[in-house]
Amino acid sequence: MTLLRKSAGYCLSLALAGAAHLSAADLLQPVDEALHFETRNGAMRADVSGLLDIEGYYVEQPSPALLFEDDDFFFNPRLSLFLDANLGKHFYMFVQARADRGFDPGAEPDGEIRADEYFVRYTPWPAPIINIQAGKFATVFGRWVDRHDSWNNPFINAPLSYEHMTIMGDQAALAAPGPFLARKAAPTNKRGWLPIIWGPSYATGASIFGAIERFDYAVEVKNAGLSSRPSAWDPLENSWEHPTFTGRLGYRPSAAWNVGASASVGAFYLPVAEATPGFTANARTLDDYRQITIGSDVSYAWHHWQIWGEAMASRFETPAVGDADSLAYFLEAKRKLGAHWFVAGRWNQQLFDDVRNSAGSSEEWDDDLWRIDAALGYRHNRHLQAKLQYSFTREHSGAPQQGDQLIAAQLTVKF
Repeated sequence: MTLLRKSAGYCLSLALAGAAHLSAADLLQPVDEALHFETRNGAMRADVSGLLDIEGYYVEQPSPALLFEDDDFFFNPRLSLFLDANLGKHFYMFVQARADRGFDPGAEPDGEIRADEYFVRYTPWPAPIINIQAGKFATVFGRWVDRHDSWNNPFINAPLSYEHMTIMGDQAALAAPGPFLARKAAPTNKRGWLPIIWGPSYATGASIFGAIERFDYAVEVKNAGLSSRPSAWDPLENSWEHPTFTGRLGYRPSAAWNVGASASVGAFYLPVAEATPGFTANARTLDDYRQITIGSDVSYAWHHWQIWGEAMASRFETPAVGDADSLAYFLEAKRKLGAHWFVAGRWNQQLFDDVRNSAGSSEEWDDDLWRIDAALGYRHNRHLQAKLQYSFTREHSGAPQQGDQLIAAQLTVKF
């Protein structure tokens, strides 16, 4: 209860401080208009926009998910700038640059400036039947990525399946089950382990996508897998000899519904792992150990309600324990309360299959867990939004690898 009282005080103060200055958002309208360029004939148009996020967290240690901070309370400022440019009728260019303390909060304590996304898209016909895109961009797997930025996400963090660190690593392949399963009792190694999907997964590659009547389709080839860490996404940081293939097929039976199925396959170990025992003992290559993931998604909108759900099953092929399977899902709902307020709730769960251990019996390769998220949001106008969130996580067995409770507040300025 001490954690709850302290964190609620810190985070609520942050949210109220932002709300007290909400009228200042009206000053951003001239800025919004000034960041637009268009030639006289309209052949070229460019818009610069951005999000300024000020976040405050109060967490039980070890910090959960993809939070890299080791302090109970910390701030996480972030500036995201977006460039949208239309070059004639057929070409579109997009760039996202960020200045923050790392792609995930605290990953780079001294701060850094990066280009997270950059791509060029070619659309040959007026109808969006086919689009061809190349560059560094978010994965086509699932649909949470479509609303992952701070303005569109009802929560401050990602669903569990996009941020929970399993004991699976990508830099060292162990040859025996004993050392691998011993990781369950160790503190989470966020510099060496992986989730099923690392956030929006901005790997580099090319994709073809489009819409035909009520169907959506998308396929991509990338230089890194769904679970890969941000340092592996850049085009020069990971070998193109072992690409990952991902696709999604969606169907819209009505304006309210959208359902889809996704699949992905590709190597998940980094090239550095080829010098570790799991490879040298078996004379294997990166393509011999893949991550295979299938998923389904559904969304529904009705009046003031929005509902989303995703489920995914992922298999990591390993030299230590063979196939390590995991199932994760989340159900999320958002309800608007009048013109400005909204509430949201999300149930997350991840389950792990049994593998054979050193004693010849079987055990789960990681600890099952669930998490519940609740959020309260206030959107003053098209420029300013505030959110307050509480999350509680429970691991079913073993030594907890992360703190149970998280309270966070976020103030977002959109321009």
